[in-house]
Amino acid sequence: MNILVTGGTGYIGSHICVELLESGYDVVVIDDFSNSKPDVLDSIYKITGKHVKFYEFNVLDEEKTEAVFKENKLDAVIHCAAFKAVGESVQKPIEYYTNNLMTTLIVAKMMKKYNVPSIVFSSSATVYGDPEVVPLTEDCKLGVTTNPYGSTKAMMERILTDVQFANPELGVFGDDYDTPDGTGVRDYIHVVDLAKGHVLAIEKYNTPGVHICNLGTGKGYSVLDIVHAFERVNGIKIPYVIKPRRPGDIATCYADPTRAKEQLGWVAEKNLDDMCRDTWNFAKQFIK
Repeated sequence: MNILVTGGTGYIGSHICVELLESGYDVVVIDDFSNSKPDVLDSIYKITGKHVKFYEFNVLDEEKTEAVFKENKLDAVIHCAAFKAVGESVQKPIEYYTNNLMTTLIVAKMMKKYNVPSIVFSSSATVYGDPEVVPLTEDCKLGVTTNPYGSTKAMMERILTDVQFANPELGVFGDDYDTPDGTGVRDYIHVVDLAKGHVLAIEKYNTPGVHICNLGTGKGYSVLDIVHAFERVNGIKIPYVIKPRRPGDIATCYADPTRAKEQLGWVAEKNLDDMCRDTWNFAKQFIK
């Protein structure tokens, strides 16, 4: 199978590419390096011994995107390309709506035109807004989103359903939430586990219709949990400063991964220490 990964040199997208290649798939990537660097392509090759077929541009360029669909017989798409920062989306809503929605519309249009039957969309827990219940299940209703990024992800889901501050200190935004230590709690997942879940979705969801599946560990960690684990595992000190709450953030959000286990046979295998260690090892490659 020949899989197109949009945003395939990004943090999540690049790991998906690795898992696809190691599972025997051929991979085509479109990325403009707005959230990554060309060195990522070398890293993918070093890990897998295989090259992706790479195109450098933003999917917003419809003519170039169509050329990729025309030149490659694609069997499926994994759509990761998007602007992705919650805080930035509050400051730049027009850019987020333009980029995230238009790229999705263009991908959907090209899939229809060139008869590409399957897409795995890398969405976000932000589509649930401030959830009424945690852990989240796939049956939780979509909430009123709390930031433009979340709104674009919710709209991107709807589109696909309808068509079938540089700072040396870490900013911790808010320490007065109703959580054990006052900082926001999220379901942090190792990027390799996440990538494997995307590949399993390609393999398992091969029937018509819309399939929704939450990928998570089922356990919430606070921001300070992550900071302290990162320091312990990597033997480094992370300077951080408590800042006011960030617009659009919520207190607690973590997933119920039951459906992923039942339908995909997927369970997160890596723990918090793995996440902190591997994230630091990855980041050090780009520190000059």
